[in-house]
Amino acid sequence: MNDMTQCAVLGAGVIGASWTALFLASGRSVAVYDPVEGAETAMRAYVERAWPTMEALGLTERGDPGRVTFHGSAAEAVEGAGFVQENVPERVAVKHATFAEIEPVLAPGAVVASSASGLTLGQMQAGWQSPGRFILGHPFNPPHLIPLVELMANERTEAGVLEAAEAFYADVGKVTIRVKREVPGHVANRLQAAVWREAIHLVQSGVASVGDVDKAMSAGPGLRWAAMGPTALFGLGAGVGGLQAFCDHFAETFNGWWQDMGEPVLDEATVALLVEGLEEANAGQSVEELSARRDAMILAMRQALAGVQSA
Repeated sequence: MNDMTQCAVLGAGVIGASWTALFLASGRSVAVYDPVEGAETAMRAYVERAWPTMEALGLTERGDPGRVTFHGSAAEAVEGAGFVQENVPERVAVKHATFAEIEPVLAPGAVVASSASGLTLGQMQAGWQSPGRFILGHPFNPPHLIPLVELMANERTEAGVLEAAEAFYADVGKVTIRVKREVPGHVANRLQAAVWREAIHLVQSGVASVGDVDKAMSAGPGLRWAAMGPTALFGLGAGVGGLQAFCDHFAETFNGWWQDMGEPVLDEATVALLVEGLEEANAGQSVEELSARRDAMILAMRQALAGVQSA
């Protein structure tokens, strides 16, 4: 198997910087490229801020935050890397130009994974001469804290590449799923979009405020979903009868709810309604304060769940 102790991260925005921190924590060296002015300073500051959180999760035992280098081109960054995480802007032309630059200099056997959330694997493969070692590796923000990575390969992917990526991600502390068919947004973003659509409909139709809809999720099903997915949880909802008994009892109820759900669009008026409602709910807290609170709560949940999951 290809040696993946040397990694490259292309694009050092919020996602790329978070990946960099996680890869460093796993004991790997990381070569980073981003053409934006000030990107290196911002990336190093991000790693410094993220390190205590990863330390609290037990992810840094092998790590050294100093094993990161910054490079002047994507081609220079990927030289010798066994694993490349690509996070450049989600524009097809930018992706393809990056792939064309790095393909001639990639190490034999190197795996390249894209963090793309909106583009499909097929769209991105068109930027490669030989896309056999290129896959989708879509994380959730921030990758150093949220375990999920959505993986996708297809008939153009070489044998063993997906499995090698799964092993790599598992070694850095990730939880992976396989996306079996191309759909816009992959899996988890579509689930988020479905919930947000009805959240917006509830606000638009005057059922509840933005703050109370968010509170209903975070203090209700959100806590359960941190433990198990919706189908598994409903499978527990009818006791020993399992999912079959649950559906026998609640099928018509759910069918009625689904028929009554709205299909809002993010037009100017809707966005203004949501922005005003969120500002009221946030009560003057800054983005930095809210982000820190989010990360602290996710850290606490992960620490608590680790004790249960390992029992």
